[in-house]
Amino acid sequence: MFSAIQTVPWLYPLLEVAHIAGIALLLGNLVLLEVRVFGAGAALPIKDLARLTLSLATAGFALAASSGLLMFASQANELLVNRIFVIKMLLLMLLGCNAALFHGRGSLQKLDTAARALLLLSTLLWLGVLTCGRWIAYA
Repeated sequence: MFSAIQTVPWLYPLLEVAHIAGIALLLGNLVLLEVRVFGAGAALPIKDLARLTLSLATAGFALAASSGLLMFASQANELLVNRIFVIKMLLLMLLGCNAALFHGRGSLQKLDTAARALLLLSTLLWLGVLTCGRWIAYA
């Protein structure tokens, strides 16, 4: 499979499309939830919106992660020495810790200052991941 990614001319670009679609699904839904938490759309029940957006965000993450792993496997040696790729992976690890802290402390029920701070941190980390993702090809 991994050699096919390198030899079939349309396969890697197809994986890139899947990766971008997954990112859009993930981040689009996270931003929607964050906008609600920060006060817009106050008429929308947070629990119902969270159930929908987090389910779609999880599906987007699965698509982005699986396509990303396949792309990585096709050029692992090059990526492992790319500092920007390593930074992207570290940011993703921090995002996982941030999400675990956010959900572990019941932030969706509290919607307190700490919950908002964790959401803001999430947004900043995701912007870093997006920046690194685009920068990898140029590093």
